[in-house]
Amino acid sequence: MTDILIDKLRNSDADDDWKKGLNIPAKDTRTQTEDVTNTKGLEWEDFNLKRDLLKGIFEAGYEKPSPIQEESIPIALAGRDILARAKNGTGKTAAFVIPALEKINPKVSKIQCLILVPTRELAMQTSQVCKILGKHLGVNVMVTTGGTGLRDDIVRLQDAVHIVVGTPGRILDLASKQVADLSECPMFIMDEADKLLSPEFTPVIEQLLQFHPKDRQVMLFSATFPISVKAFSDNNMRDPYEINLMDELTLRGITQYYAYVEERQKVHCLNTLFSKLQINQSIIFCNSTNRVELLAKKITELGYSCFYSHAKMPQAARNRVFHDFRNGVCRNLVCSDLLTRGIDIQAVNVVINFDFPKNAETYLHRIGRSGRYGHLGLAINLINWDDRFNLYNIERELGTEIHPIPAEIPKNLYVYENPETIPRPISTFKPVPIGQKQLPMPQTSQQQQVPQQPQPQQPQQAQEQQKQAQQELQQQQAQPAAQQGQPRSGHQNDWHGQNRQGYQQNRNMHQGNRGGYGGSHRGGRGRGGYQNQGQRHQNYGAPQQRGPRQQQTA
Repeated sequence: MTDILIDKLRNSDADDDWKKGLNIPAKDTRTQTEDVTNTKGLEWEDFNLKRDLLKGIFEAGYEKPSPIQEESIPIALAGRDILARAKNGTGKTAAFVIPALEKINPKVSKIQCLILVPTRELAMQTSQVCKILGKHLGVNVMVTTGGTGLRDDIVRLQDAVHIVVGTPGRILDLASKQVADLSECPMFIMDEADKLLSPEFTPVIEQLLQFHPKDRQVMLFSATFPISVKAFSDNNMRDPYEINLMDELTLRGITQYYAYVEERQKVHCLNTLFSKLQINQSIIFCNSTNRVELLAKKITELGYSCFYSHAKMPQAARNRVFHDFRNGVCRNLVCSDLLTRGIDIQAVNVVINFDFPKNAETYLHRIGRSGRYGHLGLAINLINWDDRFNLYNIERELGTEIHPIPAEIPKNLYVYENPETIPRPISTFKPVPIGQKQLPMPQTSQQQQVPQQPQPQQPQQAQEQQKQAQQELQQQQAQPAAQQGQPRSGHQNDWHGQNRQGYQQNRNMHQGNRGGYGGSHRGGRGRGGYQNQGQRHQNYGAPQQRGPRQQQTA
């Protein structure tokens, strides 16, 4: 008996020693709401996880498990199927990644876990979480999505891969070609399950399940569960354990306002918000890809740093925008509903619905991009006359109240005292040299910069590539614009917000009510439908005023 007690004391001393050697980031001192603090008081050690996995958890800055993690991790480790529903930004990703990493055997060179997500950006983010948490385990993680070369995926699958994160179409393509062997994959995980079980994805999901063994473990995580999820669970899950932490739908830390403005006054209202709000980073949502590009152009003309992203952009450009925005290169991001699902950017404290969504589900996921992990956030909705019924229906379905925007918004509702302490992700993205490929996004304005975070030192090879790219950019700027195939110089300067004369003309034009976006510019792609033919646009976005091209939705 005495020997057993001595061994326990030695083990406890060893536990303290391995914790002291960890590279734990600084503690996040921001206040948190009950969405993540209302826990049972469990610690990570209570789950009996591998020590190497615990090292990755602590070094990632995960201090204590959130409610959804407390509920789901023990059930997942027991091997049961799970239907888990929790709010946006409360730790659902780690709730399924941690048990998956615990159950994987690195010595077996087989795919042991498949994680499906609806978007490419979310796939990259989820794979990064897997790599960070499992960096001491020797687990190989592979991310595969559409828009990239299939040959690269085939080559990578020749080596040992334990976790595959991807979108359904690409995974099905690899499995059908017998490149990805899922016959011994015991874990099938779906994040944002409501989106993956929509009519566009359901047939692909059903086919993918046929490649898995019959005794697989299926886990579904989402913030909303429509009827289609129940039909799927009845047909493909065995006595699933249901977790529902949605006592209310909206996050408690997000303050919601609406501003009633006419369509042509929206840009002016947005400019006012930029000047009055203390924005660390913001995401601005539009309902169509065309409006995304035009609004991003207008914001840069007003002198604010801005990127944009939508589904019709090349994948390399989308990757560049996503990684740069996460790392604080730019303050504002204009996008379609492409980035409403699962994207976790801790520094975003303001979300603006430039175009109000048409249903409660989209609205819930949009405003969930701020106030991540129980922190504070602000959601502002620009409403016109046509949106009044959607506003009423969304308030009724979500059981929430969206208040009229006051003249002054208290800063304690969304402003952080020390924004420089907000955790930033570790970037592993290697930018493409500018001389090789031009990406269709606006550059950062020199007039408004995000407070830069200390970045990790780059390898020598990456630094040389960056110097080479800067030299090529200087050479291009020294050449005449006509030789580079660029638009006229005035238009190019207006795009980057550097031509003060063009900026003042746009302000005067806007004050003269020449149209919601300023009716005189030709658009980023030079289409005739965007060109002002001497008529004043009274309502931007109406199909009859946009030339022969029909209005598109994101």
